[in-house]
Amino acid sequence: MTLSTLMQAARAALLPLLLAGCTLPSVPVGDYFDRWFGSGPVLKPAALVAIKSAATVRIVWQGNAGRSEQYAFTPAIAANSVYTAGAVGQIVRFDAGSGKVLSRIETKHRLSGGVGSDGRLILAGTARGEVLAFDQDARQLWKTQLTSEVLSAPQTALGIVVVRTGDGRIYGLDAATGARKWVYQRTLPALTVRTFVGVVLYRDAVFAGFAGGRLVALSINNGNVGWEAAVALPKGATELERVADISSLPVIDGKQSCAVAFQGRVACFDLTKGTPIWAREISSVAGMAIDDRNVYVSDDKSAVVAYEKSTGASQWKQDKLLGRRVSGPAVIGRHVIVGDYQGYVHFLSRDDGSFAGRIATDGSAIVTPPMALNDGVLVQTRNGGVYAITVQ
Repeated sequence: MTLSTLMQAARAALLPLLLAGCTLPSVPVGDYFDRWFGSGPVLKPAALVAIKSAATVRIVWQGNAGRSEQYAFTPAIAANSVYTAGAVGQIVRFDAGSGKVLSRIETKHRLSGGVGSDGRLILAGTARGEVLAFDQDARQLWKTQLTSEVLSAPQTALGIVVVRTGDGRIYGLDAATGARKWVYQRTLPALTVRTFVGVVLYRDAVFAGFAGGRLVALSINNGNVGWEAAVALPKGATELERVADISSLPVIDGKQSCAVAFQGRVACFDLTKGTPIWAREISSVAGMAIDDRNVYVSDDKSAVVAYEKSTGASQWKQDKLLGRRVSGPAVIGRHVIVGDYQGYVHFLSRDDGSFAGRIATDGSAIVTPPMALNDGVLVQTRNGGVYAITVQ
């Protein structure tokens, strides 16, 4: 048996464990290959190329929320505060402008799903399927037990807390009491990509992507389905080839909603009706972003690709970060921003994808997409580093 054949067989043996949603550590796909072969990712990370900075990038403040361990934590930004958490159970609130620590909450639970907040309610989830709610004075208001682990940040709007669990369910909970108001459930395929994807709340709707390539819009009030659309259709002869999961958040611009699937496509749909507008072949686990011009996707080889948002026409592709396991992108002003597995934050020109700037953090991976913050961006690393970065 050749080395190539051996590696293919090893991957085939490993992938069912990776995709089946079992109790293996929940880390990006590439990390499994690192550990399996013991010699780095299958796709060798590209070396960083020297760039001529076209933007001034600097760290305004930094803090620490605690290590994320095998999970992926997303901060929440609300009412000029940044809420962050780590796996050991501490929630830290920073002033968004200065980075001053405003409060700490010792939840006494191991957290797994990041933080959600509307500026009044502070929400977190656990691997045991618990949803925890606190007020601004760090008092626990309620705790609700759900059916499976909570791997993404709970979200809240219109008096409803929306939580997604690892068994394919989305719950609507009363924001005041934690009582269950509704639940949406769909059957998962035999194999699924284990991810930390949550939901997007927009107006009075909940948008969520699912295994099998489906994008669904639900009523936030009762969980009823407004529309459902196919982003990607499973294809191939084997179960592995037929995995076509939406493993990142959809994006919305007021007129359309777009999503991207692993081993599938990026597709955009009319926001109110769910009718298709355009679709293009691409595979992504990390995610996407949208602005007034384009849709941006970090693909599964870590290239960043821009499509014109009305037609899907290709605009540019930045492929000099191949293999660096870049995060999903964020769009801030004139820049598209991604983090990578070594904690670098890369600033790309929104016009042509060229490098405009780069800055290092703590050397550990940035798994979740950067978030817009004042005149810059906020990132959280796997070691728990929280960095507010400005770009001019």
